[in-house]
Parts: sequence; C-alpha cells; structure tokens
Amino acid sequence: MDKIVALSKRRGLIFPASEIYGGIANTYDYGHYGVLLKRNVVDAWWDAMLQERDDVVALDSAIIQHPKTWEASGHLAGFTDPLVDCKTCKRRFRADHLDEARADADAHPDVRCGRRPSRLPGETDECELTEPRAFNLMFETSVGPVKDTGSTVFLRPETAQGIFLDFKTVLTFARRRPPFGIAQVGKSFRNEITPGNFIFRTLEFEQMEMEFFVPPEQAADWYAHWKQARMDWYAELGIRPDHLRLRDHDPDELSHYSSGTADVEYLFPMGWSELEGIANRGDFDLTAHAAASGKDLEVVEPDGRRYVPHVIEPAAGVGRSLLAFLADAYDEEAVEGESRTVLKLHPRLSPVKVAVLPLVRKDGQPELAREIHATLKRRMQAEYDEGGSIGKRYRRQDEIGTPWCVTIDHETLQDRTVTVRDRDTLAQERVAIDALPELLSARLAAPWRSPKLLED
Repeated sequence: MDKIVALSKRRGLIFPASEIYGGIANTYDYGHYGVLLKRNVVDAWWDAMLQERDDVVALDSAIIQHPKTWEASGHLAGFTDPLVDCKTCKRRFRADHLDEARADADAHPDVRCGRRPSRLPGETDECELTEPRAFNLMFETSVGPVKDTGSTVFLRPETAQGIFLDFKTVLTFARRRPPFGIAQVGKSFRNEITPGNFIFRTLEFEQMEMEFFVPPEQAADWYAHWKQARMDWYAELGIRPDHLRLRDHDPDELSHYSSGTADVEYLFPMGWSELEGIANRGDFDLTAHAAASGKDLEVVEPDGRRYVPHVIEPAAGVGRSLLAFLADAYDEEAVEGESRTVLKLHPRLSPVKVAVLPLVRKDGQPELAREIHATLKRRMQAEYDEGGSIGKRYRRQDEIGTPWCVTIDHETLQDRTVTVRDRDTLAQERVAIDALPELLSARLAAPWRSPKLLED
C-alpha cells in the first residue's frame, strides 16, 4: 500500500487534500491522471448499466434532501457507530473495532495508540479511554441565513434515498415498468470515526449505485442475477479472479430490511475487504417513504394488480474500485538489469491511451510528432511528451499505465513509419503513420487479460 500511495503522489494521481496546511484526516485530491482514471472507472460502470442494457435509466439527485428523508430511512436514529476517545493521545476509535483488535492482533491495524511505542488503546496506564457513546455518521449543516432547529439538514450518507424519493416520478417519465433500474453516480458524506488505508475509507466519497425495482416474486432471481453481473464487471476490467470473491452475509450481519446481502471482496494489500455490496432490500424503503410522506408509491399493472416493488441494490464506491484496479495493476519488474514500476491497467481504464514521443527535439521530429498527436487525440486520450531521455519518458508512461508509446525517429522522416511500444510485453514494431489510428483503436477495443495472470 505504501508503494501505491507513493506512486499516486509522485505521478499526480492522488494526494492529500489541504496539504499546505498539514492536510485533513482522510481527504484526498485527484490530480490530472487521477481524474482521468476515475472518469474511466465511472464511464465503464455507466456503460455496464446503460449502454449494455435497456432496463436501467439514469438519475442525478440532490445531495441535500428534505430532513424527513433520513427519519423515514432510519439514518437519523440508527446510523451510528460506538465511539471511544483516548484522553491522552486525543485519537478516536470505534469501540467494536477495538474489541475485534483485542481478540485478533491482525484485525484493524489502524486501531493503535497515537503515542510511541504504538499499542492497542487502553493497554497502558497512561492511555485513558472514555466510555463508548453513540456517534451519528451524518454531517449536519443548516439552510438559510439563521441557524435554528427548523433549518437543520444533512449531507447525504448514501445516494440510494434520492432514487427512492424520485421513484414514482421516474416511473412516469421513463416509461418503464418493473423490472427496471435507476442508476446514479454521486458524492456521499460520512463522518467516519476510523478512516484509513488511503482512499479505501474517506469522509467524502463517490458512489456508483443502482436500485433495481422488481415484482416481489422475482426478487430472488434478480438478486442472483446482479450478484453474478457485478462480479463479472470487475473481472472483465482486468481484476485477477483469484483476488476476487463473493461473500454472502451471515444472518446476524444482515440489515433489518435485508433478506440477503453479498459483498464483492478484493484482496487488498491490507487483506480481503469490501468492494461492493449487493442487497435484496425488499420493499422497506418505498414503504417507509410512502408512510412518512403520505404519497402512494405502489405500481399499478395494466391488469389492475397493485404492489410495492422490491429492490435489488448493487452499490459500489468509486474510490474503492479505483484502489482495487491500482493494486491489481501495480507491478515491479527487472528490464535489462534495471527495475521498472508499471501499472498494468486495462487499456479502457488507463488515464492515457497513447503517448507520442519524438526521439530528439530537432530535425523536424517534434513537429511531426505534434501532427500525429493531434490525429490520435481525436480518437482517444493521447499525450505528447518530449522532456528527458526516451528511456525516462517510457518509465514515466509505464508508471501512469499508458498501454502504448509511439516514437518518432530519424527513420520516420524518411518512410513515415513509427515505433509502437507495448507497455506489457515491451514489444516494439514499425507501423505506418496512416495506419496508427485504426490500429490503436482496434487494440483498445480488443478483449484484454491482465498479464499478471501469466506471471502468477
């Protein structure tokens, strides 16, 4: 994980927010390449939900919803963690995580005293812990110029509730009937007590969430469908199958409204952890909002049958997905006696698809390279780079995961061919300039498997 964090900062993918002021706990900014990578992850999710299906529609609901939303959903009363403070080091811990760390030394490595030598909180006489108390995870703010009890609102802790509030409206204008889904991507906010592990758990995070509304009798079948579909999505984008698993929740883990929940888990550097949750939420949400609002949220079929749909929810975090793709792609290997660090990302996810590199900055090579770059950029994310030796430029592109480099040299000026270098195999071939756009477009669209599968 330390190597991934260092690479992310060195190459401007992801770095601490507010760093000139010393940072703020577990908030991060995305640089140029990080923005491109994140956008590609989100685009791949939208493609799976919208482009490849005809039973899901899109939505972008508000971050601040009516306060009664969170009463009806149960978040205001029940969305809490048990909090423990250390009076000495001033750190804050979840009481349940502390109990688990005491039982298992490898559990929750971030639950450690802030003083050296670092130990479990409460292990020394100097470490005085408060009694556990309930701590609501929602961020509270106010609407209007004067703060009073009537103006209190919350930043949403999940994107799902906005979908439920808009269900009847979308049902009307989208001309859909169950089974169908409503998908959205957006920011959520949780005042996490024990954030940690880079972007795995942050105070503000982006969710890719879809609520699939089905007739009650079809819920079990659609639950099975979406569990498999979401596993397949990660595998198709290059995650090694032996680093993925689907774990069904035990009965004592289930939320009170859930008849079944499963997590897609990935073998992160810190161990197996949740990537995405797929839940059979039943009719809890629509029923709760109908009761609280007084609005009818039933579906009326043409034959007159009335019912409240059941909901299957696949919910993924953009940051966690991005971190899994980074972890699975990260590699170090020896090339001609030297070590290189490389991100072997699926080309669809790579921030830059092709880098165009003039061998030297003279003899007309930069001018021709600029022309090639302008042509390729119409087809895909391309980058022009002329700074430093060609070897250093190759390494720079390897570290941001660029699958192909196009090098312009003296021979290019004579026969209008260039060298195309493959990131994963390091193979180089001469290609005519005119053939480049179609060649690279075809490679980008071709099926891809992680080269680390062969290494393993």
